[in-house]
Amino acid sequence: MLKSILTATIAAVALAAFAPSANAQAKMGTLDMNAIFTQYYKTKDAEAKLNEARAAAKKELDDRLENLKKSMDEINKINADIEKPELSKDAKAKATKDRDDKVNDARNLDREITEFRGTRERQLQEQFVRMRKDIIDEIMKVVNDKVKEAGYDVVFDKSGMSMGQIPVLVYSRGDLDFSAAIVTALNKNAPKSSAAN
Repeated sequence: MLKSILTATIAAVALAAFAPSANAQAKMGTLDMNAIFTQYYKTKDAEAKLNEARAAAKKELDDRLENLKKSMDEINKINADIEKPELSKDAKAKATKDRDDKVNDARNLDREITEFRGTRERQLQEQFVRMRKDIIDEIMKVVNDKVKEAGYDVVFDKSGMSMGQIPVLVYSRGDLDFSAAIVTALNKNAPKSSAAN
């Protein structure tokens, strides 16, 4: 009973908020924030920088993995030498010591690789979050300026989804969408060499 009263109250408040008064009607607009985000030249530039950082991290990781593989090959070769019956007792002892040293070095290298991988993934994730936040802040400044300039009362993001993965905005007329104007404003100062071109 309380739930239905609460739902009715919320619906009444929402209708009252959007009901046209005798003198004015609410001006509504829509945006596709996903499209704006992906079409903004700085998003493409940030993705390119992030991909470069990922490629550099992968190369560094691959180099370390190659060194570990070489160490393991050397250990396997020493193990094969130790098994040779013609090897003297002193030579076996020296080879065993060399192998044990290389095993310790390989373990340390393996530990470094694991730490490097975790640290670099965390750094890349933090870089991604920072870049995304900066871009969204820039987009929202342009959106807010446009909203004030055009006198919108309410603006909906038509790309938004509910927790049930259902579009929040089920329908809107196409002429309410001003996403293209936002993209144009954002990209007006795009450098010629930008990834957006």
